[in-house]
Amino acid sequence: MNENGLSLTSVRERFLALQTRIVREFERLDGAARFAGEDLSTDGGGLSRPRVLENGKHIEKAAAHFTHSVGRALPPAASERRPELAGHPFQAVAVSCIVHARNPYVPAAHMNLRFFLVEAEPPAWHFGGGFDLTPFYAFEEDVVHWHRNARAVCAAHGPWYDELKANCDAYFFLPHRGEPRGVGGIFFDDWTRGGFEASLAFVDAVGAHFLSGYVPIFERRAGVAWGEREESFMLVRRGRYAEFNLAIDRGTRYGLQSGRRVESVLASLPPRVRWVYDYRPDPGSPEALLTEKFLPARNWLKPVDKSGD
Repeated sequence: MNENGLSLTSVRERFLALQTRIVREFERLDGAARFAGEDLSTDGGGLSRPRVLENGKHIEKAAAHFTHSVGRALPPAASERRPELAGHPFQAVAVSCIVHARNPYVPAAHMNLRFFLVEAEPPAWHFGGGFDLTPFYAFEEDVVHWHRNARAVCAAHGPWYDELKANCDAYFFLPHRGEPRGVGGIFFDDWTRGGFEASLAFVDAVGAHFLSGYVPIFERRAGVAWGEREESFMLVRRGRYAEFNLAIDRGTRYGLQSGRRVESVLASLPPRVRWVYDYRPDPGSPEALLTEKFLPARNWLKPVDKSGD
């Protein structure tokens, strides 16, 4: 810990422990496949620890990565919000997770947490991250559970849920489609509230609540029967997911700009997708219900008016 009360080692240990917990939990959920990966030393004493599960019984692909990067200057994707830090040496520690299940009734899910320490005068640091949910065939009880869980982690540390939900709705949006990627969650950046220890405690809790939010939904839906129609729709919607990651996501741009291993950077992409020209589900169909009811941003924690159903 330095004279400013910052401990990159503490962040690194917490994030490594979270990665291990995620790997164990998703191996348990799948019941058959195991994560593969390797530990790779990087320049300046950093570490890349990618873990990927493929072709499982219930999980088609999952990635759980840890990285500790040491660089001479922040990449543009990391300094565009704080241009005064451009050109300064930095260290970054991150853990991220993405899950693409086999069953179209199981949503895709994403979580990432990150910490930047910039060698400026005085030293600059911040956390960032969050989690979001991307269903194909959505269920209101699942979405409400997801957001109750997100509100719970915020309420334990500060009155931030409404703000961080709005951030998530704004960020995980495809402007070229005019639609959200999924049903949201929480998202934050440049986070220093309460100082280092309080911020680290909050970020640590966000990682734990990702699992408590997603695992029950996975377990509830993994056994639902599906057919060719549902799988075809899932692959079309996965195309939207790929578009966001490749065209919009700052994390992807940061990874490519910082020279990280491209296989790790792009491991979040779904293994199979479809792009159907001018795809439009039939109005009122189960497929149309996603964009008609679930994707438009709303407060999921207020009673829903069903008088018009």
